[in-house]
Amino acid sequence: MRLPGPGYAHPVAGGEPISYLVLERGTDVISANGERVGTVQHVLGDEEKDIFDGLVIDTRLGPGGLRFVDAPQIAELREDAAVLTVAAADVAALPEPSPGPAVMESHGVEDSESPLERKLRRAWEIVSGKP
Repeated sequence: MRLPGPGYAHPVAGGEPISYLVLERGTDVISANGERVGTVQHVLGDEEKDIFDGLVIDTRLGPGGLRFVDAPQIAELREDAAVLTVAAADVAALPEPSPGPAVMESHGVEDSESPLERKLRRAWEIVSGKP
């Protein structure tokens, strides 16, 4: 068997590939270099567009706390694991779900959230229970 080249996740998950729609909370999260770095806390998707946006993972195995993994940073979803394209050493640097800064005054387009900021805010709302 030939191992993938740099930048690709090693084949560490043995389960069948699955849709984000059936990925369960508590599923293992595996780094690109094959280390278990946490568990799935929440799957973030855009229900109206039926698009997978990413995962909120619980990293208490390592530095601790919740981290957001954007969809492009996920190599594959399997029955037994979500496999990242991120190395274990870089998981702690992933962003935390956050409510985002409060806007005191609106001046138009320059105040709009980036796509990542919007995902982080949505993730925070879901995990905190605060809309």
